[in-house]
Amino acid sequence: MIKELMRETEGKMKKAVEVLEADLRTLRTGRASPALVERVMVDYYGTPTPLNQLATISAPEPQLLTIRPYDPQSLADIERAILKSELGLTPNNDGKIIRLVIPRLTEERRRELVRVVRKRVEEGRVAIRNIRRDALEDLREFEKEKLISEDDFYRAKDDLQELTDRYIEQMEEVGQRKEEEIMSI
Repeated sequence: MIKELMRETEGKMKKAVEVLEADLRTLRTGRASPALVERVMVDYYGTPTPLNQLATISAPEPQLLTIRPYDPQSLADIERAILKSELGLTPNNDGKIIRLVIPRLTEERRRELVRVVRKRVEEGRVAIRNIRRDALEDLREFEKEKLISEDDFYRAKDDLQELTDRYIEQMEEVGQRKEEEIMSI
């Protein structure tokens, strides 16, 4: 029963770290990365569709992204979606392909992005702590219903704290890597 709860809790914590990593991938650094625009939602025939389902996205150069739509008719829709997104990028279109030039980040913008990274890492830590709190409530419930002994409860509580610390540390490492990537020129 305790092992099952711990497995379930660890799965949720692992998912929280994965969500943070995916979220940070969409933050713009000085380098072009297809992940930057993959989640841009394009209004494709009235249906919001992620850009990566409508086009091939590649980074042929460190400061350039190219977007080649599968359907040439969707070029204008993709361009409009990129302009509407919060990326602050202006698409250049030659009728077949969209080019996005990624400008170099200013020092001020880099510091702003680092603050955003720290905020998102903190949100991830809060998510991990919420998962821990829920698991702890389940453990207390098990003890109250006499499904586990008091010793088992305290042992499981210590294990839960170790698990929490390990995943919070992973989140810190993910955030640190992203900060270094943003601050590198």
